[in-house]
Amino acid sequence: MDFKIIHIEETDSTNRWLKEHGEPLLCVVADYQTAGKGCGTNTWESERGKNLTFSVMIHPEEIPASGQFLISEAVSVALCRTLSPYIYNKVEIKWPNDIYVDDRKICGILIENRLQGPIIKDAVIGIGLNVNQTTFVSDAPNPVSLCQITGHEMNREALLDEFLKRLDEALHDETVPTDYRSRLYRRDGLFAYRDLEGLFRARLKDVLPDGRLLLTDEAGQDRTYAFKEVQFVI
Repeated sequence: MDFKIIHIEETDSTNRWLKEHGEPLLCVVADYQTAGKGCGTNTWESERGKNLTFSVMIHPEEIPASGQFLISEAVSVALCRTLSPYIYNKVEIKWPNDIYVDDRKICGILIENRLQGPIIKDAVIGIGLNVNQTTFVSDAPNPVSLCQITGHEMNREALLDEFLKRLDEALHDETVPTDYRSRLYRRDGLFAYRDLEGLFRARLKDVLPDGRLLLTDEAGQDRTYAFKEVQFVI
């Protein structure tokens, strides 16, 4: 796929801009977002001109509406494959699609699928990748950037080009679901989580094809969660 890239100076949200002005295979990159969104009510802090804040629109004809979590898997894996050559530490996916290095968040993803019956009409993929920012002033608990990890600034345009290539590959790669699970943050060991009933410890057993998280607690009981139904305690 050949993406057309549009650079804009400022917008409230690249996802919103793309939904209003975009078309499949369009990527819009903003130097600054005044209201960058994460999933749910989360916001995204990004210093002007320092990071990559962009959205991509695709029309995934091969993926039915029932399999839309495949898009999340493909985007997450594509980002890991893009970043791994630059980072000595493991680049992992915190379910469902935050990108982590150790216990720190380097990238957030917001995917908005628009359905038309049994098919996905289009998918708008919003990404905030911390590249050259070195000071974070929001109350986000654990941000980190490529510059902080590597000790030097990175070429944002080159990173974007590499990601778009990796995304194209991942959307047609049958190994992506397996790769996604092999890169999961906390995939080995017993860790703390919190749900509506309170704090508990569990092992990450799997992510189901529909995107739900499957944990096994200390009593050996399986617990299944949709997004926002469980919190990783870090």
